[in-house]
Amino acid sequence: MNLSKYLAVFGIGLQNTFVYRWNFLLRSFFGFVPLAGTVFIWRAIFSETKGGSVGGYEYRSMIFYFLLTILAENLITPTEDEWQIASDIREGQINSFLTKPLNYLGYRLTLFLSYRALYTVVTIIPIALVFAYFHNFIQLPTRLFTWPLAIISLAMAAGIQFFIAYSLAMLAFWILEISTVVFILYSFEYFLSGHLFPLDIMPSWFTGVLQWLPFTYELYFPIAVFLEKVTGRSLLLGLGIQTLWFFLAFLFAKLMWHRGVSRYQAVGG
Repeated sequence: MNLSKYLAVFGIGLQNTFVYRWNFLLRSFFGFVPLAGTVFIWRAIFSETKGGSVGGYEYRSMIFYFLLTILAENLITPTEDEWQIASDIREGQINSFLTKPLNYLGYRLTLFLSYRALYTVVTIIPIALVFAYFHNFIQLPTRLFTWPLAIISLAMAAGIQFFIAYSLAMLAFWILEISTVVFILYSFEYFLSGHLFPLDIMPSWFTGVLQWLPFTYELYFPIAVFLEKVTGRSLLLGLGIQTLWFFLAFLFAKLMWHRGVSRYQAVGG
């Protein structure tokens, strides 16, 4: 692999983002608006418990969970990658990658990393301000090894999210409009990955099923690792399952590309 090629692609990704800098900046800053609604909603819920807990979470720990959710989303969640990939396929721009020695999956992954890096740099100050405002809610891990495990888990969560988005975009080889499929899958993902609430407040049978699905490991699990909600055997099992989903998502992304390109060439694309 020629690393210089992908470093050049990384630079192109940064430049492309700056072309639409106002859209990028507005998306970055207004992404914090849902946090205000989340705080008001959970404040109302906990006011009814009169200082009690919900699913093992007190008000402070619940708000800290959602602070970590926003931080994780800024770091790892793809933004419009599937639409851009689908556009490359529909508009025939994919042809150039069939003749050049540049792996398309590597190309798109590099662009994804460049966008996330820039997004993180832009939002790090407002994120820091938000965390400073809620500093009394912050509960750092008590075990030193939790930090590297949480970072590894977060990196695998990013990979799972990206490879799923990439695989969905590959559907453009077969169907003209992928938006319905994307909407359906992302609806399940939003509900089952911990965006709306911590998954461990649900009944045990529900979380028992979810632990075998990829959604849990796209967001909730790395946060639970950081919060030390999973320890011991459950932690090792969770990391093992997440690693398995990471490689399965990667292999499925490669399979979808090869199947899609074969069909594309067969019909004279």
